[in-house]
Amino acid sequence: MSITEVDVRQPARPAPRRSMPELRDRRDQLATRIALGDAGAVERQHRLGKRTARERLELLLDEGSFVEVEMYRKGAGGAYTDGVVAGSGTVDGRRVFVYAQDFTISGGSLGAAHAAKIHKVMDLALATGSPIVALNDSGGARIQEGVQALDGYGGIFRRQVEASGVIPQIAVVLGPCAGGAAYSPALADFTFMVRDTAQMYLTGPDVVAAVSGERVTHNQLGGADVHGSLSGVASFVHDDEDSCLADVRYLLSLLPANNLEPPPAVPHDDPDDLRPALADLVPVEPNRPYDMRDVLVELLDDGEFLEVHQGWAGNVLCAFGRLHGEVVGVVGNQPRVLAGVLDTAASQKAARFVRFCDAFGIPLVTLVDVPGFLPGTEQEYGGAIRHGAKLLYAYCEASVPRVQVILRKAYGGAYIVMDSRSIGCDLSLAWPTNEIAVMGAEAAVNVVHRKELAAAADPDELRAVLTAKYTEELVHPYYAAERGLVDDVIDPAETRSAVARGLAVLRDKRRRVPARKHGNVPL
Repeated sequence: MSITEVDVRQPARPAPRRSMPELRDRRDQLATRIALGDAGAVERQHRLGKRTARERLELLLDEGSFVEVEMYRKGAGGAYTDGVVAGSGTVDGRRVFVYAQDFTISGGSLGAAHAAKIHKVMDLALATGSPIVALNDSGGARIQEGVQALDGYGGIFRRQVEASGVIPQIAVVLGPCAGGAAYSPALADFTFMVRDTAQMYLTGPDVVAAVSGERVTHNQLGGADVHGSLSGVASFVHDDEDSCLADVRYLLSLLPANNLEPPPAVPHDDPDDLRPALADLVPVEPNRPYDMRDVLVELLDDGEFLEVHQGWAGNVLCAFGRLHGEVVGVVGNQPRVLAGVLDTAASQKAARFVRFCDAFGIPLVTLVDVPGFLPGTEQEYGGAIRHGAKLLYAYCEASVPRVQVILRKAYGGAYIVMDSRSIGCDLSLAWPTNEIAVMGAEAAVNVVHRKELAAAADPDELRAVLTAKYTEELVHPYYAAERGLVDDVIDPAETRSAVARGLAVLRDKRRRVPARKHGNVPL
């Protein structure tokens, strides 16, 4: 039978008529079903103390601002969205791109379609010069998709490196983040974690037990407190998702959209810059501790700041805040912890913070009260020289406006590393309590006059005399200023106004650097 005969004898039935209202209704029903998700899976997520991906995006973004991409995409498993909700929205009216892994669908595991959606929003974020926020809650690579899942992770990592220093990247770990997936938060500029529900590690407890015999829980191996206080992977640790995502919004309010835009400024209407409390907060005696956070409260607008890595390397403090409405990054020694010495962890912490601020045009204020580097074989064997060189490199490379304030002691190599004039600080200010020297006066006397002290009838009396003389001649408050290494010795009460004036003078600073592919950071 020919085709013509079929057409003549059995004419085709007319296609059923479809109305636009019907098509719209079907589309709306499908979109609603996708958005609501599987009721049982959602309930299990809530029982774990976790919000769903869409609930998290509602907390993070301005109301009604989320625009989703590829909602109807399916992966190998056949589920819509393939376990990740992706798109863009606004935070305080400013555009950000986001993706939130959906643990209710295949445990949020990453397959080819899942990865392609993440790649898409990352590409859009870079193309538009917008920050990207990743909400991680995933069981890891989808085993059923094999190497395609691994290829998907590689595409994420490559894009993160390409975007580094161009747009801010924020990772939020709200559930498991294991194996290769853990490298994504590690490559981000800032990583948030929530206690009890978030875990991040390369190899899980079962593998650890099988290889080493060591028995650990998921939280003991890679919980939020582990990464917030021991490894330094987590920049911020929170007790719950609500406060965590609120702080993500706060951090975004302090960051520029990209490296070509200035940090967001706000109107400043506080005419009173005198802070007489500063003279009482910091003891004159160089060995008495105090909390550098109290200094930040007096220095910054409204006494507000956001501290990075608060639980890790507490002997140095890194924080964002505003001064006269302008965003600044503050690095300060913390005398309450290890007397404020620099060690391997503190050097790494401060170096990464300095490099971020420099990449995104955020001026740096360095508050110095440092007795030196932490001595000991553990530090030396742990690479104190190499890690200290990271901080030195970061400051030397930084081209943003840089103001140093020496509150009390600044001894030895640690003085140099804490943004001294010799490594490129633009403006160095000092309080009348400053002591800048190779080492403390008494230690210096013990070295320089050891023979005289050994032969003296009363070594203690001679030491006291020599220490007073050394202090008077070489460690007095104006010694560095007389030699041009300090620009001004200021009243502590005038610190806020002096730093603000200095940053205003430096606002249009430009620095030419030699042509090169990139420097070789001592990693």
